[in-house]
Amino acid sequence: MELMELLEGRRTYRRFYQKEISEEITGEILRAARLSSSAANKQPLSYVVIRSADKVNQVFDCTRWAGYLKPEDGQPGEDEKPVLFIAVVENLNINPDCDTDAGLAIANMTLAAWNRGVGSCIIGACNKPRLSEMFGLTEEQKLHTVVAFGYPSHKSRIEGVKDGDIRYYLDENRDYVVPKRQLEDVVTYM
Repeated sequence: MELMELLEGRRTYRRFYQKEISEEITGEILRAARLSSSAANKQPLSYVVIRSADKVNQVFDCTRWAGYLKPEDGQPGEDEKPVLFIAVVENLNINPDCDTDAGLAIANMTLAAWNRGVGSCIIGACNKPRLSEMFGLTEEQKLHTVVAFGYPSHKSRIEGVKDGDIRYYLDENRDYVVPKRQLEDVVTYM
């Protein structure tokens, strides 16, 4: 894909086909994270890959989806769950303030995935204590985010913000519509 087409299409996807993501694509996603920029090149992030159906279900049970929607509309159904999670872990003994590093790595991962037709959902609304225990994290490690991956079973498109309302919603086809502010609304030239 061309870069701008890739950026426009890389939206949040919350319902997936139950099709496995190959090890090759998973490897590309992880390499993209590894290649991301890092403050002072400290590289404080590590990753936990959750692929087995049983473990994916355990992680899924610790997550909340689509805060703007009613749970029955936003939460993936039993046959719509992601098939892969990647947890982003901050290693505080390397850098205790690495949110920017995490954001860069997540952007790289989700773009690499979308380049191969794999959708993603970045989830901060999760039971971090329970997941941290499940992942065996130490006191020097902090769970930043889990990212869900799968082949999307719906579409997601951008539209302009109307009446200041930025809340995403489902259209008549249950596809996501994501309002974005116009460029002139968010940029000041000096």
